[in-house]
Amino acid sequence: MSHSGEKLLEIKDLKKHFKVGRKQILKAVDGISFDIYRGETFGLVGESGCGKSTAGRTILRLYDATEGEVNFEGVNVHDKKSKKDLKIFNRKMQMIFQDPYASLNPRMTVMEIIAEGLDIHDLVKNKTERKERVHELLKTVGLNKEHADRYPHEFSGGQRQRIGVARALAVDPDFIIADEPISALDVSIQAQVVNLLQKLQRERGLTYLFIAHDLSMVKHISDRVGVMYLGNMAEVASSDDIYEEPLHPYTQALLSAIPLPDPEIERSRERIVIEGDVPSPIAPPSGCRFRTRCPHAMDVCAKVVPEWQEYKKDHWVACHLYNDKYNDEYKKRENQGTVQAH
Repeated sequence: MSHSGEKLLEIKDLKKHFKVGRKQILKAVDGISFDIYRGETFGLVGESGCGKSTAGRTILRLYDATEGEVNFEGVNVHDKKSKKDLKIFNRKMQMIFQDPYASLNPRMTVMEIIAEGLDIHDLVKNKTERKERVHELLKTVGLNKEHADRYPHEFSGGQRQRIGVARALAVDPDFIIADEPISALDVSIQAQVVNLLQKLQRERGLTYLFIAHDLSMVKHISDRVGVMYLGNMAEVASSDDIYEEPLHPYTQALLSAIPLPDPEIERSRERIVIEGDVPSPIAPPSGCRFRTRCPHAMDVCAKVVPEWQEYKKDHWVACHLYNDKYNDEYKKRENQGTVQAH
């Protein structure tokens, strides 16, 4: 798991807002920025409703962006393009969906599901080649060619997700968004699907955006990790840095909730419990989105949106605790014993 240093995707101040009713606006994704390098796995994590799946769909242009850019190989995906240009993008960028039950058409055979992309992009010359290609893809994902004539309801969840992987691979993409691809599967099957994705990445030089809420699995599969909260990015760093030196209070709380295999360490470590519910993305808090649940919140957090800054090399964070202008207030309160030590 390593990347080439070449940027495949540049996401700049990306926003996706939805109109709710006559006047209300739901800010699902509200100005996120990060890069994805060729050959790496970028893990995107956060609680349900934080906007990570919407971000994935907007990057792939399943949703049109409200504002911002998604530059793929230097070209903005959201610029107005001809159908021909979009077809080229669609071939290079594919998606594996969360629910293996809902994402496969129950009226189509596995052959038809996997071959759909081959047909749309004219990648096979005749029916014989089409059949051979589908059989080859089934073998690649650990299924048999006999499965090609069956329907989705005849398969288990894990097998269906393998069919979803084969469908994504059919057009030979460079970049795949895996939107919580294992959350609907049994724990025993999850590792098999993750191992398959890693094997395919090694063999085909694929780049992944792996969206999940399970931080322990994200650590296992990702080179770098981005943490989202209520439509904003809280932190981005290498997988090791996120787990060994989390900066944002939200990241720290998420990590403290992961159970450890050693019961002695598990009993002795401090849990950071986040109080309260996630605010509504229709009416997010002023200033820092996390301030209403943050144990370290200061006065400035309600007034000023935290700057997205590179705190140290390749470790980005949006938190006033790491801004010299504001953390004097925090230190003063810490000395008075009114906040917990950070």
